[in-house]
Amino acid sequence: MIRFREDITNGLERDPSVISAAELVLTSPGLHAVWWYRVAHQVWTWRLRILARVISNLARWFTGIEIHPAAKIGRRFFIDHGMGVVIGETSVIGNDVMIYHAVTFGAKATQAVKRHPTVGNRVLIGAGAIMIGDITIGDDVKIGANAVVTKDVPAGAVVIGPAAHRLK
Repeated sequence: MIRFREDITNGLERDPSVISAAELVLTSPGLHAVWWYRVAHQVWTWRLRILARVISNLARWFTGIEIHPAAKIGRRFFIDHGMGVVIGETSVIGNDVMIYHAVTFGAKATQAVKRHPTVGNRVLIGAGAIMIGDITIGDDVKIGANAVVTKDVPAGAVVIGPAAHRLK
């Protein structure tokens, strides 16, 4: 189900540069990508896989954000700026997650298994961060810009760096 009002309220709360709901609805590629994803995901659940992939490719063409229709994304997911975001097929994203541009939810495995990250609730992921493999990012985690995360991150942690390491 598409929760338009909830998404608009969330966007207004998270993006201080937006001055009105109209501006957000008309100009936010992150919001548009999430809405397109939800349509594609619903079509995917109906087992109309090719149509779902076509819808997600149209979304990528319009927004610069690629979200596989099989990914599972929670409520109030917000993508700020968004260009270059890639969210792979077996990714699982919790509620109240915010990401910036050029974030990748990538895979290591080439087999048809769970191969993308699982991200908890209330997670903030900085621009250019890359999470690779079937790893778990706990609730309330902050991932710094350009961090490369290849191992599980416990709840409440902050990770930074090209070979992301835990700060606390």
